Amino acid sequence: MGIKRVVPDIISDQLEKSRDFYLDVLGFEVAMDMGWIVTLTSPDEPAAQISLFPFAEDMPLMPSVTVEVDDVDKAHDAVTLAGYEVVYPMTDEEWGVRRFFVLDPGGVVVNVMSHLDR
Repeated sequence: MGIKRVVPDIISDQLEKSRDFYLDVLGFEVAMDMGWIVTLTSPDEPAAQISLFPFAEDMPLMPSVTVEVDDVDKAHDAVTLAGYEVVYPMTDEEWGVRRFFVLDPGGVVVNVMSHLDR
C-alpha cells in the first residue's frame, strides 16, 4: 500500500477567517471548496495541502489528519488485522472518495482514503 499524500485537517470555529489567514497571509490557494470543507494548496508545491473544517457540535468524529493511499481496501484490511478501532466504516462518499476513520494508538482520528475511479 502506497501513501499518496498526507493532509492536516484543521477544525475551526472561524472558518472564513481561517481561510483568509491561510490564503492572504501564508499564500495558499483554494484547491477545493465544498462549503463544509476547504482544501488549500501551495502554489509551488501542490502536495503541500491543508484542509479546513467548520467546528460542529454534532460531529463527534473529526479527523486530525487525512492519509490518501493508493489502495484504501488494503489499508482497511491492515488496520482491522492489527486490531485498531475503525470509528467510521468504509464508505463510498458522494464526492468521489472511499474512506474510513481509524483511531491511532494515541486516540487521534485518522481519515484514510482513496479517490474513486469515475
